[in-house]
Amino acid sequence: MSQDGKDEVEVEVKERYERPEIARHVTGLMNKFGAPASRKPMTHIAGVPVSELVAAHGSPLFVFSEADLARKYRDASRAFTTRHPHVELAWSYKTNYLDAICAILHREGAAAEVVSELEYEKARRLGVPGNKIYFNGPYKPVPALERAARDGAKIHVDHLDEVHELEGIASRLDKKPEIAIRINLDAGIQPQWGRFGFNLESGQALAAVRRIVGGGKLNLVGLHCHIGTFILEPDAYRVTALKLGSFALQIEKEYGVKIEYLDMGGGFTSTNTLKGQYFTGESVNPDFDRYAEAVSVGLAQSGLPAEDPPRLVLETGRAIVDESGYLVSTVIANKRLPNGLRAIILDAGVNTLFTSFWYNHQVIPAQEHDPFNEPAAVYGPLCMNIDIIRPEINLPSLSTGDRVVIRPVGAYNVTQWMQFIRSRPPVVLIGLGGEVELIREAEDLSDILRREKLPPRLSLEGQYHGGT
Repeated sequence: MSQDGKDEVEVEVKERYERPEIARHVTGLMNKFGAPASRKPMTHIAGVPVSELVAAHGSPLFVFSEADLARKYRDASRAFTTRHPHVELAWSYKTNYLDAICAILHREGAAAEVVSELEYEKARRLGVPGNKIYFNGPYKPVPALERAARDGAKIHVDHLDEVHELEGIASRLDKKPEIAIRINLDAGIQPQWGRFGFNLESGQALAAVRRIVGGGKLNLVGLHCHIGTFILEPDAYRVTALKLGSFALQIEKEYGVKIEYLDMGGGFTSTNTLKGQYFTGESVNPDFDRYAEAVSVGLAQSGLPAEDPPRLVLETGRAIVDESGYLVSTVIANKRLPNGLRAIILDAGVNTLFTSFWYNHQVIPAQEHDPFNEPAAVYGPLCMNIDIIRPEINLPSLSTGDRVVIRPVGAYNVTQWMQFIRSRPPVVLIGLGGEVELIREAEDLSDILRREKLPPRLSLEGQYHGGT
């Protein structure tokens, strides 16, 4: 009985029913590769707390380590220079052309390898001299070719139409541009890249040499071959070096032209794991020493003189920069999929992390967590079904607001990212002394609108009445 004399009626409130799920937990036992299934959290990047990075610059956030970048460049340089007397590493701009990244590598001694007038202009703007630029690619507009010829850049010819254009430029400038011809060949891997340059086995490459030498207007100084990307078999580079070296000797014998350099291209792996790759990239992908050994053996087998061989050029990209890049992201939601799989939604998606389409990136919690892992799908924030960072990965329980570090992500992401649905995030560099420097600002709406033009007749100012 209540104070006012009325009877009280108790109402039973039922809690909402949620169907139970039985989840398999992995407690960190040894797996067949000899490593624990659970991993330690990555609370710091290059000595700087992830929490401090996010507090200062927000999430998502790309982070690069100058120390990691310099170390990988020096690893590559040591591997090749200890096996060949004349080596030049040419940084592949398309892999990552942030000014700060390129500047660090040029400081270390890298030349520039570019595949467009945009990249060429970036290199020149940074202070790279023309004679330290290798200009590749199937499309080089005539004004870009003319500038490269004036600057003394090494121009890698992709097709006979380009030879014709360069001969016209040579006549106008009264100068013999230095060129190499790009060659495609059978290195024993599939699929064979055949769309770039001139085929060796069919005789097309030799015919191109005959045409260039016969024209008398271009100075053929190099041979260039790029056999593919993420090549897991080092012996393919032995075959390539053998064939390029043998071809260089044939050119000298038949036409009296001494080839000054052999550009072996790139395609070396990072420690990333390809989708469908059985073992982890960290455990099986070749390192620089295995590639360098294969190249040196192939050059020796070709019969090139050991006392004065052509300069060896490597277009190093992914293998140098990938491990220096990290992406910090934040958990924004958890849910269960219809099949019972846990789903984690992050604030970074495939628009930011383009390489998630072909890599199984590591996703590492950035704070302490419980030891129990559960399979989970990791999604980004986009309203697109393809926005998947990892379709399934063992992760501990993560709450909204928790951080994760995704790695390695230094290659191709900041050149292939998109302004799609969400703007592109900031990028910071952690210097050798632990200083954190902003090297690219976050984008906002103004970055999109400043290139747009709205015809006055389409303006909605004062005209929008909405619908009913």
